[in-house]
Amino acid sequence: MAKLNFGGVEEEVVTREEFPLEKAREILSDQTIAVIGYGVQGPGQAMNMRDNGLNVIVGQRKGKTFDKAVADGWVPGETLFEIEEALAKGTIICYLLSDAAQIELWPTVKKHLTPGKSLYFSHGFGITYKEKTGIVPPADVDVFLTAPKGSGTSLRRLFVAGKGLNSSFAVYQDATGNARNKCIAMGIGVGSGYLFETNFYNEVTSDLTGERGTLMGCIQGIFAAQYEVLRANGHSPSEAFNETVEELTQSLMPLVAENGMDWMYANCSTTAQRGALDWWKPFRDATKPVFEKLYESVKSQNEAEISITRNSQSDYREKLEIELAELRDSEMWRAGKTVRSLRPENA
Repeated sequence: MAKLNFGGVEEEVVTREEFPLEKAREILSDQTIAVIGYGVQGPGQAMNMRDNGLNVIVGQRKGKTFDKAVADGWVPGETLFEIEEALAKGTIICYLLSDAAQIELWPTVKKHLTPGKSLYFSHGFGITYKEKTGIVPPADVDVFLTAPKGSGTSLRRLFVAGKGLNSSFAVYQDATGNARNKCIAMGIGVGSGYLFETNFYNEVTSDLTGERGTLMGCIQGIFAAQYEVLRANGHSPSEAFNETVEELTQSLMPLVAENGMDWMYANCSTTAQRGALDWWKPFRDATKPVFEKLYESVKSQNEAEISITRNSQSDYREKLEIELAELRDSEMWRAGKTVRSLRPENA
């Protein structure tokens, strides 16, 4: 493993240089990788592994998602099967359904986890909260995860562009003595940039915090707050949206991703620089208590309980649509739709 220095803290990571694709192919050469679920992570991971020369099949129920898999080049009866048939054929079971769906399907999956097989996750939820989910793998199978730090869509887009999305990896159970190598090989196979080690508990607690925090929940909250303040003070929807969202996502964040926030501060106007330096700490101090409350809710398993209970309700999809409509129909995101349509590439 390569040693990297993160601001004085050393960490060992796995890079493509020390663990090249050829090595991953060799380790997985005798494996049939069955991707169960073709929703959020499934398409990106499955197609990346296929393009990387691994032996991949997809298990998916008939319907729109099955048809999407066909459109992506998976061939019914050859590389695309009903879930149970894929489970029977697979030696590495990639369990990429939603957390709620994993709970529902677990009795079926468990039947096919014969000795020597591997169970692969991209999230620590099912295993970490096994008392709530009932997901307890047999002792004679390997259990590990690779968790790309982004959506399956981003994973695929970066792969096609010749880049990679960083991923965490963890081994929960090593029944064969080769779980770690298979885990890292899978991480390389799905198109990771580099891999950093974690455990199932840390993966799920950081992931649930991030999703509810700066990745989605917090960012929507601060977008809405700034937009509403600007509109309340007479700014037009176009001005409010551009100053709140468009400039950040289209101009600043790509540069931050390339060079870091310190570089951004050093390379903006002196007026913007002074304001950003003066205000970032008050924003940190205002939001840190919320993050602490959020982390405690994750740590206490309250967030897991909410997810399992609500996401398993029979009318979940109907309720979800109402909540999503609140976002979609808000003035800010209606303004966003109009602004996006006016970008030069969409004109």
